[in-house]
Formats: sequence, structure tokens, C-alpha cells
Amino acid sequence: MASEQTYIMIKPDGVQRGLVAPILGRFEARGFQIVGMKMLTPSKELASQHYGEHEGKPFFGGLVDFLSSGPVVGVVLQGKGVVAAARKMLGATKPLESAPGTIRGDYAIDMGRNVMHASDAVDSATREISLWFKKEEVVQWKSCSAGSLME
Repeated sequence: MASEQTYIMIKPDGVQRGLVAPILGRFEARGFQIVGMKMLTPSKELASQHYGEHEGKPFFGGLVDFLSSGPVVGVVLQGKGVVAAARKMLGATKPLESAPGTIRGDYAIDMGRNVMHASDAVDSATREISLWFKKEEVVQWKSCSAGSLME
């Protein structure tokens, strides 16, 4: 399996609780490479675009309001199988159904405050990365530890 990219975002609740470093540390310790990262408070327009597939659903407004309520940390991760691995590391969308050891299983209890987002497929990752990052904000670099992680 070739290297791929995914988009993860630590939502306002995770930022407010000081979970940025512990969460990102899990991905780096696993061997995934951060190739883009920024902190911002999303506009309602950006939040609406991010959650576009949910437009028209009863909970859409609440998602947009929450995501635009404070700073988030958006990250582009790169690595072998990173899309699926990031989703597994997050745990179930409903934190009380997440296994201990997953990010949501360790740091969240309520679905409306489930700490973070991760793209669910390569196609959605591509869309989300282009929504949150300009091309020049994603930096390609070679980690000196790459040879220690994979054959």
C-alpha cells in the first residue's frame, strides 16, 4: 500500500481542553508524518462547507455553530494506510461506544463533543485537505526515521 494523506482536526473542545499535543503525539508515535498544520477559528462558511454532506439534516446548524465557536487545529497526516488507521485511532463517533485506548475512548463522553474529526476515505481526505489548506501549505519532507518504520 502506497503512502496516502488524510485530514484530521482537533475540534474546539479538544483545543480548549489542552489535548492538541497528546493527540498529535499519538499519530507521530505511530509513525505518521505531519505535512501540514494550522490553528484557526473557522468561519461559519468554512464549517458549512466542511459538513456539507449533512446540510438539510436537523443537526447541521449545531455542527456548524460548534465548529465555528473557537479555535481548531487542522492537520494533514501522511503515511501508509493513514486514512483507515486514523479512523481506528479515533474510535467510534459516539465516544461511549469507543474502546479504551482510542482517542475518543480516552478523552470524550458525548457525541456533540467528541474531540476530533478524521476523513473517512481517501476521496474525502483529498476534498477536506483542499478545503482547509492551500497547496503550498502542505510540505513534503522525508523523515530520517522512515527506514525504521517500514521495509
